[in-house]
Amino acid sequence: MNNLSPPSLPSTMKAVVLLGPNRLEMRRIPVPSPGPDDVLIRVESCAICRSDLGMMEKPFPGQSPYGETILGHEYSGTVVSLGDTVDEFEIGDRVTVEAHLGCGRCRNCRLGDYTSCLNYGNRAKGHRCNGHVTPGAYAQYVVNHINTVHKIPDSLSFDEASLVTNLGCVLYGIENLGGYIAGERVLVIGAGPLGLAAAAAANALSADKVYLSDVLADRLEVGKKIGVQRTIDASAEDPLEVILDDTKGLGVNYAIESSGTQAGLDLAVKATCRNGKILMLSIAHKPLKVDLENLSLDDKDIITNRGESRANVARAVSLLAKDRVDLKPLVTHGFPLDEYETALAVFRERKGGAVKVILHPQE
Repeated sequence: MNNLSPPSLPSTMKAVVLLGPNRLEMRRIPVPSPGPDDVLIRVESCAICRSDLGMMEKPFPGQSPYGETILGHEYSGTVVSLGDTVDEFEIGDRVTVEAHLGCGRCRNCRLGDYTSCLNYGNRAKGHRCNGHVTPGAYAQYVVNHINTVHKIPDSLSFDEASLVTNLGCVLYGIENLGGYIAGERVLVIGAGPLGLAAAAAANALSADKVYLSDVLADRLEVGKKIGVQRTIDASAEDPLEVILDDTKGLGVNYAIESSGTQAGLDLAVKATCRNGKILMLSIAHKPLKVDLENLSLDDKDIITNRGESRANVARAVSLLAKDRVDLKPLVTHGFPLDEYETALAVFRERKGGAVKVILHPQE
C-alpha cells in the first residue's frame, strides 16, 4: 500500500457514532485503511443533510447497526493514502465524493443506475453507501472506493465541494425528466438545499424562467442570490395564481417538488402545463395523494429519483468548477466536529437562517 509515512497519519481519529435513536457520541476509533481500490480521505468539510436526521430517528433500510453507524455522506477533503492498485489519484489531491457505490454486478448497476442497486445494503456483494451502509464523514478520515471520488480544482472551496452530491441528485433528476431545461419554464417548490440546487441548475441550463416557491423569506433571499428570476412567498401569495397569471394560464413545463408535502405535490400537479413533467426530488416519508385525473387528462408525468446515479456528480463538479453554478450562498454555518450537537440543532431548527450547516472535522 502506498501510504504517507507513518508519522503523518494518526492511528486513531475522532468520529461521531450513532448508538441508538437520536443517541450520538464522540468516540476515538481506529483510522480506517483503504482496500486495494480505495483511497483514504482526510475530511475537511462535511455537510449535514436532512436524511441524517431521519437516520438518527429511525434506521433506513440497509443502514448499518447502531454502534457502527457514522453519518455524513456529503463531504470533501484531501487524499492521504492510496490502495495497492490505485494510480488514478495521488496523495494530496483535493477531492469530493458521491455517497453510493453500487455492487457492480446487478443489472441496475451495469446500466449505470447504481443508486438503485439491487444488492442495496449487501456489503458482502460489494454495495456501499457511506454515511448509511458504510461509515461516513462525521469523522476525521473516511475510506472511499475510487469510483466515488472526484478531483476538484483549487478554485473550489471544500465547503462548496461538499454540496456536490446535492447538485448531482438534481442533475440525475433532470436527466430523468428528459435531459433538457433550455427554453423551459421551471417551478421549484421548496427552497431547502436540494430545491435551491435545483433552481441554480435550471438557471445554469438556460431555463426560460425559474420560479421558486417557499414560505420562508430567508430561503427565498438565497434563491435570489443564485439567480432565480421569480421568488414566490407562499405565505403571502398563492403560487398557483402567480404561475398561471405569469404564463397566461398555461403553467410551467417542469415542476420540481422539493418540499415532500401534500401541498407541494398538489401545486406541482396543478401548475404544470399539458404534457408537463413533475420531478419528485424530495422523499416524502408518509403517503401522499395525487390527482390522477388531472395527470391523465393533461398527459402529465410524475418522475422520481433517488441519489446521483449515472455519473451526474462528475457533471456537477464540472458545473461548479466552471462557475456555471454557485452553491456558496447555501453554506450558512460551520462548526468543528466537537460541536456536532450545536451544529445539528442549528440545522434542525433552522437557526439564523440556516440552509447548509458544515462540520469541519480537522478544526
